[in-house]
Amino acid sequence: MFYGLMGPVMKVNGKLYSSFKAPKTANNTLVKVHLGPGQKSYLDGWINVDANFVSAKLDVWADLRNQLPFKDNSVDIFYSHHVIEHLPDLHFHFTELYRCLKPGGKIRLAGPNGDTAMKKFIENDVAWFPDFPDSRTSIGGRFENFIFARQEHLTILTSSYLTEILSSKGFKECCNVLPKKQTRFPELIDEHLFSYEWEDDFENPHTLVIEAEK
Repeated sequence: MFYGLMGPVMKVNGKLYSSFKAPKTANNTLVKVHLGPGQKSYLDGWINVDANFVSAKLDVWADLRNQLPFKDNSVDIFYSHHVIEHLPDLHFHFTELYRCLKPGGKIRLAGPNGDTAMKKFIENDVAWFPDFPDSRTSIGGRFENFIFARQEHLTILTSSYLTEILSSKGFKECCNVLPKKQTRFPELIDEHLFSYEWEDDFENPHTLVIEAEK
């Protein structure tokens, strides 16, 4: 209901921001964009974009399913954590990321780790899967929980699949990064960002983190 009612308004608002407020292509200022901060992950020093204007803390109100509200070749880095699995068209979204990035611009994206989930499903490791969002006791039930989360997740994120799409859009040097407070782009990723990336099991990570460059 929310997206049905507010979707057209968000689309207009995104276009207005892109036309009148978004950083310009020739701007020498470092432009860092955080997609989907939600309620608790607002990043200072970043442009935080979200659709939920009711409870999320944000700088730009826009629907991430639409064209991103930034000019061509204007962003230095995009960051999103557990967001892309909710989007209906990753090909379109990654095309938009590439369009908006400056030459040499970077991305850091993360979401539920389908590779590890399938490995743990085959191993019948019920304990690896969190009991969320529904109480499940079977390995199949918990696997379904993790992958689809009451149909809020729209795709299974695996390293090979994300690399395939990113490469097809022109990204280079796609690299998986174990979520243990590491990045290939320390000049753009501040250390305080890592405090928002929950992960304890570094050998069998629940979160798949991938970085790439335009």
